Amino acid sequence: MWPLLLFSVAAIGIALERVIFLLYHDLRLDDLKYAVLAYIRENDMQGARDYLYSLDQRRLGARILLALVSKSQLSEHQMEKAAEAEAGSCINSLEDGFNFLTALGSLSPLTGFLGTVSGMIGAFKSIAEATDVNAQIVANGIYEALITTVFGLIIAIIAMIAHSLLSHVVDKFVADVEKTCTDLIMEIVLAQSSRSKKAQSPFISLGEYS
Repeated sequence: MWPLLLFSVAAIGIALERVIFLLYHDLRLDDLKYAVLAYIRENDMQGARDYLYSLDQRRLGARILLALVSKSQLSEHQMEKAAEAEAGSCINSLEDGFNFLTALGSLSPLTGFLGTVSGMIGAFKSIAEATDVNAQIVANGIYEALITTVFGLIIAIIAMIAHSLLSHVVDKFVADVEKTCTDLIMEIVLAQSSRSKKAQSPFISLGEYS
């Protein structure tokens, strides 16, 4: 039971810490996307950078979009790489501790089953040593076997539910980041193409007259 007690404290502690961490960091992206799109359409990339840089560090989405916008003068591929690198760092910070929840979800029932085997060994040992077998002789061993199994399964259920819910939140953030970055990159590429055509139009018209 002592290992199971430690596992229960660890599982609850990690789950609560991750919940607080995710609530503390604002994972919304819609407002950032529309604000940056407005700057891009006004051809004000410096304004977009200043806006994202001024936001609270809790806005992980702002960090990712800032990495993208800062490379807006480069190619589409380089913008994607910059956003992916920053997104990977942010996602790693969000998923910190998830592996421990998975491990606890696997180890807890195994530890409970170990207690089950230990209890049954004790029960059969009592039977072997007794001259008159009755229910009281094996009751303690069976109790140990059942109680460790129950606690092991409860801890595993808590750990796996917490992992699933937290993973869902992070996965949604990842999907939002991918869509937002794709939309912004396309908008930046279109803006660059439009500026390029405007810059070339005088030369094209001269060529037509020559």
